[in-house]
Amino acid sequence: MFHHSSKLQYPVKVDKPDPEFAMLLQQAIGGVEGEIRVAMQYFFQAMGARGDDRIRDMLMSTATEELAHIEMLAHAVALNLEGAPVSYQEKSAQDPVVRAILGGANPRHLLSSGLSAMPVNSNGVPFDMSHIYATGNVAADMLANVTAEASGRMLASRLYNWTDDHGMKDFLSFLIARDTMHQQQWLAVIEEMGGMEAQLPVPNATPEAHEAMQHSYYYLNTLLDKEAPQGRWSQGPSFDGRGEFSVKNQPAPEGQEPKLGPAKPHSGAQEEQINPPK
Repeated sequence: MFHHSSKLQYPVKVDKPDPEFAMLLQQAIGGVEGEIRVAMQYFFQAMGARGDDRIRDMLMSTATEELAHIEMLAHAVALNLEGAPVSYQEKSAQDPVVRAILGGANPRHLLSSGLSAMPVNSNGVPFDMSHIYATGNVAADMLANVTAEASGRMLASRLYNWTDDHGMKDFLSFLIARDTMHQQQWLAVIEEMGGMEAQLPVPNATPEAHEAMQHSYYYLNTLLDKEAPQGRWSQGPSFDGRGEFSVKNQPAPEGQEPKLGPAKPHSGAQEEQINPPK
C-alpha cells in the first residue's frame, strides 16, 4: 500500500522556461540513467528480497523516493514548457521559445502530451524496462544499484552544467545530493554484510567444487603486439582472498573448432547443407 503527499519532495522552480532543456530533462525521467529505471529496479528488488527485512524496507523506501523524483522532474519539464506556442501563429518566429521549439525541442511535448512530461528519454524513446536488474542476490543488486546511482549522478551533473537557470540548478543540486546518499547507502549494505571481501565472488554461496578455480584469477591479455598492462588486476592477492592474480599473454586456445554437423532435413537449409560433400 502506498500513500502520497500533494506536495513535492523539494521545491522545483524555473526562472525562464526553456523547451529545449525540457527535452534534455526527459533523459532523467525515461533514460537508462533516469528515475523510472531506479524506481522500478529498487521496487522489484524489494519484491524479491529474502533474508534481512531491513534491506527490503530500505529498497522499498528508496523506490518510493525515486517516484517522488519522477514527479519533480515531470513538473520541471512542464514548467520549462510554459509559454510554448500551441500554433505557429500564436507567437512570432522571433520569439526565443518558438525558436527553441523549431530548433531542437521535442515536438511530442506539443503533439502528444500537451506541454507536459512523458515516460520517454531525450530522444523520445519510451523506457522499456530492459535495464531493470533485480536478481534476488543482495550483493549483486547492491553493486548494480551503486552503478545506477553513479550514472544518474553523472547525468544530473551534466544537466546542471548545461543550464544557467538558477531554479533548475537548485533542483538539480538536490538530485545530485540524493544520488550521493544512495550510492553510499548501497555500499553501506555491502559493508554491513562483511564488506567486499566477504561478499565476493557473487554469489558467495557457490561451492568452490563447482568452479574451475585454475581459471579464476588470471588476466587474459589478447593483444598480439603488447604485453599485458600491469596493475592491481595482474598481481597480488585477489579481493576475495581466495587466489593470486596472474597474467596469461597471448594464450593458446584450449577448445575445439566449433564445427556443426549437417543440417536436418526439412529445416529449410540448402541441399548442400543437408548432404554436404564428403
